[in-house]
Order: sequence, then structure tokens, then C-alpha cells
Amino acid sequence: MFNKITIIGCGLIGSSLLRAISKRKLSKQINAFDKSKDVSSFIKNNLSVNVCNDILDSVKDSDLVIISTPLSSYKEILLSIKSGLKKNAILTDTGSAKKEINKIISNFNLQDVFWIASHPIAGTEYSGPESGSAELFENRWCILSAEDEKQKEQLETLKIFWQNIGSKVKFMTFKDHDHVLSLTSHLPHAIAYSIVRTAINNDDKFRNDIIQYSAGGLRDFTRIAASDPIMWRDIFIDNSENIIKVLDSFSENLEEIKKAIQSKNGEKLIKIFSSTKKVRKEIIKAGQDTEKPGFGRK
Repeated sequence: MFNKITIIGCGLIGSSLLRAISKRKLSKQINAFDKSKDVSSFIKNNLSVNVCNDILDSVKDSDLVIISTPLSSYKEILLSIKSGLKKNAILTDTGSAKKEINKIISNFNLQDVFWIASHPIAGTEYSGPESGSAELFENRWCILSAEDEKQKEQLETLKIFWQNIGSKVKFMTFKDHDHVLSLTSHLPHAIAYSIVRTAINNDDKFRNDIIQYSAGGLRDFTRIAASDPIMWRDIFIDNSENIIKVLDSFSENLEEIKKAIQSKNGEKLIKIFSSTKKVRKEIIKAGQDTEKPGFGRK
């Protein structure tokens, strides 16, 4: 599909891309770059790709360059690679916030390079190249965003690329992407961090009991709260406007529940709890989960 693909950043997502591209033979040559010597060493010893020591060299003659690093590193990366990008190359990423990143990339005014944002909605609570999998993207959504509607050919090429590694593809504007993800991903992570801190930090006396007898609800939140802290710091900063809005809305709903509990208003509580029950069925119907116990997880 491509003559050369370069992946910059070889953690969970980046290393999974390397595995998927190699397994499905989507490129004649695959370059990898990571500033961590340990990560580079792991990739070199475990994957059949070309590990580059210099970031500029890694992108030369690449038809597709994928940035798969924390959002805060994009500016430094772009400064390092802009002079080496091939004419008519596609530049994409895997980040979870888009609007601010698009501003940064637009300010570089890259000539003869097609910038199209990607967001594969895939991952686990684990990080690092040892956690990667060629199957990570199978039956997962990948959202593509672009400002220039003239990039139809490149959008179609990138769409086919993600489909070839198993993803379902959706197009969204940068603004819509950040709004939707603030609700579906960023809010749950903010709540998970808060819930786990509340459960564990407030009473050292019962810490071991809380961990030992944790019910399914707390276990699920600890899984979310175990995610890469640097990645999520960057997401919360880059998508802060949307996240603050949804946190305000969440606080209002939480206050409503609190008042119903204080007044022992059982009718109100039933109304609140019943209003959300159907969402679970809708998520299963949409193919985002199964009815199996444990929410379909192995």
C-alpha cells in the first residue's frame, strides 16, 4: 500500500501500529523512531522494522508519517522533521485531542504535505511497546479529521489504511471530535481518577479491605485510572475547554443525586437511575460491548 511508513513514538499505540503494518504487509519498508533508548532497543530486538537513531532520517522518503507520542511533544517533533518530509507525504497522528494540535501544525505551514488527523479509539490501561498487539485496532473506531476538503484522495488513502488494520472509520471536524471525546473518554477518565483517589486516599485504616473486597464498579474505575498519566495530562490540557464544560454538567447531575439522597426521595432516585439504564443496551446494540458478564472482557 505504501513504499515507506514511519512511526514516531513506539509505546502501546505506536508499537501496535508497527506490528499491524508488518503483519498485513501494508508497506515495503517500516521505519520506527523513539527517543527512549530502552524502547528503541525493545523494538529492534522484537520487531522486524528499521529502527532509526535520528528522527530526521526516519521520515525521509516516507509516504506516511504517524506521530504516536504525548501531545506535548508534537511541536518539538515537527521542528525536527519538517525539513525532511517528502513532497505529498501524508502526516497523521494518534492523539485524543485535535483542535489545539491542529493549530500547532497549521502554524508550521508545511508545504506539499497533507495533514490529516487520526484518532484510533483503541488502547488498554497498559503502556509501553511490550504491551502492543497487531490486533489492537480490530473492530475499533478510528476518527479522521481534516480542514482541507481538497484532500479527498489522501483522506480515502488514510481511510483504507486504517480499515486494512481492522478499524472502522468515521470522519469528524476537529471541533466535533473534541466535544464527543470529552464525553465518551475524557470525562470517564477524570471521574475514574477522582473516584480511585477518594476510595483509597481518605482512609488508610481500610485501604487493604477496600482493595481486597473491591466490587466490579471500583475495579473498572481502577483499570481506567491506571492509564498513562503523561498522556492524560496532555489531553486534559489540550481539550480543557470541553472537559471543563462536561465536568460542570457532571457536577450538576451529582448534586441532584446528592439532594435526592439527603431528602430520602426514593421516587427521584428511581427516576434518575431508570433514565440511564437504556444507554447500556444502546452501547451493546452499537457493537461497542457485549452482554457477557464482566462487560465482555476476558
